[in-house]
Amino acid sequence: MAQHVETFEFPAGLEWVNTIQVPSAESLRGRVTLLYFWTYDSVHCVNLLADLAWLENRYHDGLCIVGVHTPRYSGQRTAAAVLKAVNRHQLRHPVASDPNYLLWQRFGVQAWPSVVLLDTQGHAVAIFTGEGQRQEIDRRITGLLDDAIAQDTRVYEAWPAVGRPEPRLPLAFPARVVATADHLYIADTGHHRVLETTLDGRIQRQFGAGNAGYWDGRLIDCGLSSPQGLALGKDSLYIADTGNHAIRRVRLLSGEVETVAGTGKAGRDRPNLHPDPTAVGLCAPVDLVLLNEHLYFSLAGQHQIWDLELTRRTLDILAGSGRFGIDDGAGAYASFAQPAGLASLGQALVVADAGAGAIRAIRLADRKVTTVIGAGPWEFGDAQGSRDTARLQHPQGVATDPRGLVFVADSYNSKLKAINLKSGETRSFSLPYRFHEPEGVSLSQNALWIANTNAHEIVRVDLANSGSCQRIAVGE
Repeated sequence: MAQHVETFEFPAGLEWVNTIQVPSAESLRGRVTLLYFWTYDSVHCVNLLADLAWLENRYHDGLCIVGVHTPRYSGQRTAAAVLKAVNRHQLRHPVASDPNYLLWQRFGVQAWPSVVLLDTQGHAVAIFTGEGQRQEIDRRITGLLDDAIAQDTRVYEAWPAVGRPEPRLPLAFPARVVATADHLYIADTGHHRVLETTLDGRIQRQFGAGNAGYWDGRLIDCGLSSPQGLALGKDSLYIADTGNHAIRRVRLLSGEVETVAGTGKAGRDRPNLHPDPTAVGLCAPVDLVLLNEHLYFSLAGQHQIWDLELTRRTLDILAGSGRFGIDDGAGAYASFAQPAGLASLGQALVVADAGAGAIRAIRLADRKVTTVIGAGPWEFGDAQGSRDTARLQHPQGVATDPRGLVFVADSYNSKLKAINLKSGETRSFSLPYRFHEPEGVSLSQNALWIANTNAHEIVRVDLANSGSCQRIAVGE
């Protein structure tokens, strides 16, 4: 922790993304201030946001929370990109973009996420690194506010909410889309629901109430929270209910929604500790794929791929040690870095290993993991070409073609790319359309269907017609 004791002031080099009123030392005096340092790609930072919302409600009359976004990726350095993340997570406190790490260096921050507490006089008194420390942070805030009461310096007036919201549109940050011959299934992530539509976007059914929650039920009478990955079975739709840290199943004939794995709260259990998959604590399932009665899903918060055997209702770790990395090997000898997108190709899985900027393959026969392209968590970029030279930036979606092609949503480069699974040769699509951090891609009817996440839309790319692009008018 830095040793300075002067009253804290925000430096002039910050960009305030959701407010024009810069918090000053005078306006903060009398309140405890919580500064948190985050990067919006990190699942651990996103998990921290839930604790901050709890603290914000608990201390609405004595705590000011301020976010400081310090980017990991070059694609995150603009205030516009940070504002999208702020709105996706519905943050209503001031957030500053600090691409030059001014505050990070001032406080000696070492890792994402970190929390710095300032007392009611603006002096830094504590720093917490990592998620999962809500209880200790809560205790320190209580103590600081009690001290302020004893000294008659506490201000009880609530800190006003701020915001520069997104336009009201039918979709809000859609993260995934699955196309069939007749339907689209869309994870309308920001609206906490999944939509079933026609191919031209007419809504037929909605799963999820539209507000974040966690309960089973039918159609809109159920609760989802930031759903992302989708997988279709014979008469079921499986959902990676990311915000609820659970896997949900929709029975398509009746519209009933039920939980098949996870507890509704973040956890990091080992699957063999519980006989019932709904008693196993998961951390941030992002995507899933169904193959031969096995539902495989990526756990970004645990850096693993898990296997839910649907007939026997058993859970197992397919691959990943749980350590953050890009090691190849069989099963638990391999490592992933916040794996996101999943697709199947023959008897193998293809993984968009977002934090590693890599595309990985898992051979199901022996669980062997190999890297198709990508050099590791800090070797990201935007380059096509051979296996050795190709670079991605936080890829989050993949779709496969039987010929061995992998289509990738290269999210933080805002591009689509195609990779030859065997050779690793990578090329970018040159399309007459602008993408904004796309996360989902589906292949159907000789077209790619793209969840153009930060533009709140679904786009069809016609592969048979020189890549012509059409925005799907969902719900319009």
